[in-house]
Amino acid sequence: MKLDNATVLITGANRGIGLAFARAVLARGARKVYAGARDPSSITLPGVEAIRLDVTNPDDVAAAVQRAGDVTLIINNAGIATTGGYLAEGSIEAARRQMETNFFGPLRISQGFAPVLAANGGGAILNVLSIASWISGPFLATYAATKSAAWSLTNGLRQELHAQGTQVLAMHMGFVDTDLTRGMDMPKTTPDEVVRRALDALEAGADEVLADEITQQVKRGLSAEPGVYLHALAR
Repeated sequence: MKLDNATVLITGANRGIGLAFARAVLARGARKVYAGARDPSSITLPGVEAIRLDVTNPDDVAAAVQRAGDVTLIINNAGIATTGGYLAEGSIEAARRQMETNFFGPLRISQGFAPVLAANGGGAILNVLSIASWISGPFLATYAATKSAAWSLTNGLRQELHAQGTQVLAMHMGFVDTDLTRGMDMPKTTPDEVVRRALDALEAGADEVLADEITQQVKRGLSAEPGVYLHALAR
């Protein structure tokens, strides 16, 4: 789909990748941008319409659907991450918290807005996923599980929404320089760069975008000899 004259809803739009998406879609000609956040007062970007939207709260989602009936593009960006392995203390509770935001959140939003997108000509959904959709390790084990689930959700939504003409784009990336990765000593891509690649792919009609070099290496490694993708991560 084209962003010129589009109406966009972005979850988690107050900072990081969500804020970068809001700036970028405005620059590409979006007619209206609904910027969702748990605290609407944290939305300070000029030119957007701030709305209260906690994706784990069904009432917030229902209110957003009623308010944003003109939406043509959904960007499911809101996400949380907790470090630690599956055997770490508190891992079950951590997995549940992350699953509520990272899987059930996009599912609630997609269920609520699917009829809206259909009524407005089909439009698109862009789901912000991760390199962790494909690989796992003790550092981000439970987070990886939630992103794998969100990847499966994305692929399923693409099939279910095909008949109504809704494009569904999966955005995968490695570590991005945001508040979420503050204090992690590793190579990071800028939010502006991953967003640029994602929106280019969206406008080209793609189903998937690998938004940085490390993600492209890992995707290639998944079909190569065992251990190749781990070597890519260690570089």
